[in-house]
Amino acid sequence: MNVDVFDFFSGCGGTSCGFRDIGLNIKMAIDIDYDAIQTFKQNFPDANTIQKDIREVKTDDISHIVGKRENPLLFCGCAPCQPFSKQNRQRTSSDTRSTLLDEFGRFVEAWLPEYVFVENVPGIQRRAANSKTFKNFLGLLDRLGYNHDSKVVEAQWFGVPQRRARLVLIASKKNKVSIPAPSHGASKIPYSTLRDWIFELPPLLNGQVNERDPDHFALKLSDLNLQRIQNTPEGGGREHWPEELILECHKGYKGHSDVYGRLSWDKPAVGLTTRCISYSNGRFGHPVQDRALSLREAARLQTFPRSFTFFGSKNSKARQVGNAVPPLMAAAISVGLFSPNE
Repeated sequence: MNVDVFDFFSGCGGTSCGFRDIGLNIKMAIDIDYDAIQTFKQNFPDANTIQKDIREVKTDDISHIVGKRENPLLFCGCAPCQPFSKQNRQRTSSDTRSTLLDEFGRFVEAWLPEYVFVENVPGIQRRAANSKTFKNFLGLLDRLGYNHDSKVVEAQWFGVPQRRARLVLIASKKNKVSIPAPSHGASKIPYSTLRDWIFELPPLLNGQVNERDPDHFALKLSDLNLQRIQNTPEGGGREHWPEELILECHKGYKGHSDVYGRLSWDKPAVGLTTRCISYSNGRFGHPVQDRALSLREAARLQTFPRSFTFFGSKNSKARQVGNAVPPLMAAAISVGLFSPNE
């Protein structure tokens, strides 16, 4: 399909990976994060990249990439989600990240791409009641003559082996658009599971790196955490530990039950975070091996192909994976942008 993709807030390239899988042309990525842009370059060597704060990029700075505009344009803008997330307890009205959608809108207004795709955490809708960030963006699309549709969706509805709620928006100047119906769940195709995506990966020991795949590594657990995971069955958590292994802050406390938990082979994973390879930061223990998820396993649960490589420190790579849009979800949602004849 001859559509040129311009990926704003590209991160490591989850959205672009999904769009490439359905045959779109990945032309450009903009992101402030150096490591993420290096990852993007490794995996999309023919694309242009700009490693810069979008607030410092002028709309005509991409004119040489747009060129003669022989193909329709698709602008995707998956702005950093932390100011809208439930996990961010220190939000303030002055958080400049909440204005990044407006910055994306600046490029949409200047270039009028035929298609627009936006993904963010669902909190942006509730936050919009005060900041009006999302409502302002919808108003811009209306003023510019776009047809649009938006909805909070679950990644597992579209084959992603992960419980991950996101707000998605699609818009087109060419035709009416509609967020696709779920392909998985209920009476449809069963949800994807860990077994479907990571079972075939080579086993790892605690702290080991696979010699053939440097992104298939497991962080080394402390002796105490190794004892904890050894006392945790598949799908279980601290409720299975002997008293001496339980943290003082967890004694008599039922909340945060996913912390120090193991995942289950035959269920979707919990929503991956930027700490997705840390055993102590969520239900990120391997189902049966006594270790945390590897970076490769986390990337697979985000539906990246095994050939996708990451740049940076171990923590940087985990941040890139946790922040990424699952490629399979991006591909599935974007289908709703196009008419059957395109």
